[in-house]
Amino acid sequence: MTPDRWISALEQNALSLPPLSAVLIYGATGDMQLDVFGQARLLAVQGFYPDYARVVARGIEVHPDLPADTVDAFDLALVAAHKSKKLTLSRIAQSLMSLRKGGILMVDGAKTIGIESILKALKSTFDGVEVFSKSHGKLIWFARPDVLPQTCAEWVGSATETEDGHIVPIGSFSADGPDQGSEILIALAPKLKGRVADLGAGWGYIAAHILDEQDSIETLDLIEADHAALEAARHNVDDPRARFFWADATAYKPDALYDAILCNPPFHTSRAADPALGQAFISAGSRLLKPSGQFLMVANRHLPYESALKANFSTGRMLAEMQGYKLYQAGKPKAARSAR
Repeated sequence: MTPDRWISALEQNALSLPPLSAVLIYGATGDMQLDVFGQARLLAVQGFYPDYARVVARGIEVHPDLPADTVDAFDLALVAAHKSKKLTLSRIAQSLMSLRKGGILMVDGAKTIGIESILKALKSTFDGVEVFSKSHGKLIWFARPDVLPQTCAEWVGSATETEDGHIVPIGSFSADGPDQGSEILIALAPKLKGRVADLGAGWGYIAAHILDEQDSIETLDLIEADHAALEAARHNVDDPRARFFWADATAYKPDALYDAILCNPPFHTSRAADPALGQAFISAGSRLLKPSGQFLMVANRHLPYESALKANFSTGRMLAEMQGYKLYQAGKPKAARSAR
C-alpha cells in the first residue's frame, strides 16, 4: 500500500488524528509508514505470507486473521482495500466492530482495485465520510457511529461452498469455483509418484483431485501464501498424504526435494496481469525439484512463460493447448544441476 496517502493527508491538514492508544491495521504491508501513530499499540492483520513475514520482521504484532477478542478495542482502524470488493467490505465491517464508538475508520486504496465503488458504498451507508485523493487512489475516513447499521453485518463475508462440497474463501483465486486451467491439469496430468508439491495450491482443488486419482503419490505438499485459502484447503483435502504449508512458494525451502511439482500459478496481485509472478514460480520449481523431477504447469495461453521454462529446464514440451490454456511439462531442472 504505497504511497501512504494518510501521511500526505496529515501533512496537508486534510486529516487530523486524536490521541491514539490502540490502532488496527487490516492488510498491513512491510513498507507502511507507521511512525505517524506514535506510541499507540499496533495490531496488524495480514494473511498473505510475504507481507506477514515483513511486518513480523519490524517487530509489530501481526495475525493472519482478526483475533476474536478485539471488539471495541481500537481508537483507529486502517483498512487496505483489496481487489475483491466483497473482501474489502468484509474487512471494513470487521474493523468497525473492533472500533470504539467515535473511533476513526480509514480505508485506503488505488483506483485500479476499485476504491471508487467502496467510496460509493460507504457514502450510501454512513454520514460524515471524508475523502483525500492522491497518486491515483483515495484515502476515505469517517467516525464510527454509536450504532452500526445492519449493512455492516451483511458485509461480513464468509466462505462459500461449491456444488461438490469444496469450501472457497472470499477474495481468493477462483472464488466462484475451480477454473478451467486447474481442470485441464487434473485431467491430463501424467502418472506421478513419490514426493509431490502443489505450488500456489489455493483452496486445494488440484491437490484433492490428484490425490483421489493417483495412489502412487507418497506425499503431496500444498504450499500457499494466502492463509484463508490454505485453511480452506485443510477442509477440502481429506487425505493423510496431504501436508499444508503457509509460505511464499517462490522462497519456500522444503525438507527434501520433490519428484514432481504441480502449478497453476497466479498472474496478478492487482487487477493487472503480472507475468513475473508465474516466472518466479517456474524458477522455484526448478530449485525445488530433484534432478529427475518433472514440472507440470497450466497457464493462460497469452502469458509469456516459454522463455522462463527454457531458462530453468533442459527439457520441455506442451502437453495441450485448449480452452484458452496451455499445459506444459518440463524436466531436468537446471537449478538441480548447478547445485551439484
